[in-house]
Amino acid sequence: MTGSTTMTAPDFYARFREQLVKAVVGQEEAIRLCAVALVTQGHILLEGVPGTGKTLLAKSIARALALDYGRVQFTPDLMPADIVGTAIYDLVNRTFTLRKGPIFTNVLLADEINRAPAKVQSALLEAMEERGVTLEGEQMPLPAPFFVLATQNPIEYEGTYPLPEAQQDRFLFKVRLDYPVAADEMEVLKRWESGIELRDPVKAGVEPALGGADVEACRAQVARVVLDEKIRRYIVELASATRTAPEISLGASTRAEVLLMLASRTAAAFEGSEFVTPDHVKALLAPAFRHRLVLRPEAEVSGQTPDSVLEAVASRVVPPR
Repeated sequence: MTGSTTMTAPDFYARFREQLVKAVVGQEEAIRLCAVALVTQGHILLEGVPGTGKTLLAKSIARALALDYGRVQFTPDLMPADIVGTAIYDLVNRTFTLRKGPIFTNVLLADEINRAPAKVQSALLEAMEERGVTLEGEQMPLPAPFFVLATQNPIEYEGTYPLPEAQQDRFLFKVRLDYPVAADEMEVLKRWESGIELRDPVKAGVEPALGGADVEACRAQVARVVLDEKIRRYIVELASATRTAPEISLGASTRAEVLLMLASRTAAAFEGSEFVTPDHVKALLAPAFRHRLVLRPEAEVSGQTPDSVLEAVASRVVPPR
């Protein structure tokens, strides 16, 4: 049963979180960022070692929102047609018919995207940007909402095709799924021992408590959140600071500024705020910018990371009062 379209943005997030924590334990920040990205019409790049719940997170989102779910396991022999679809010749009718690929779904898990060659990656990223694909000269829109969670493994690089920085820029957030703390891992073991299979959202108790209409209603509320001129200037100053920081050779793009602005409005709406504050912007700075930066070699050698550099950059930019 789906929810009511009259619910507020805080209610939407509360109900979203309530369902996901039944299956996904100890990943509160990842759940929040996925909710923000979904409503902002952005996509997520998930990075984490095997077994931290990346697939379960995607399946649980689709279940909680009563949306169609699809998964593509990216491999080096994958072709673009394997994702977007192709024309199939019918020997009986002697005609070509279009067979849609797995990308025609609401929630798509692009598993280990860095194992696919550049043509396949480009086909997916183009569909993410255009919200549609061209098959045999026919432009076909993708279902709405359309939400991609692309995963990559940070510990294996042999036989992979790392996403170039320009393509990573298409993702709203880069979300890291780290190991849960000991208390959360104890909870996972306890649930499994009691017979709750956490690999299956249905068996974990996740229910379809929301729907596509609720997502659209939430977006309408987000559009009413006030974004002051000072906040816009603050976002531009943060992005500009990444371009002049001595630790960074490539800073945040203009697209990064736009997406951070839109995501900040969603985050504000989830908290029931009628306007965006500098704290909303700062809270999303790392996930919105970390995958768009290229650190200088000397910064990497000294042990700095995109997150640590962004923290230093944020400290040098004075937020508006």
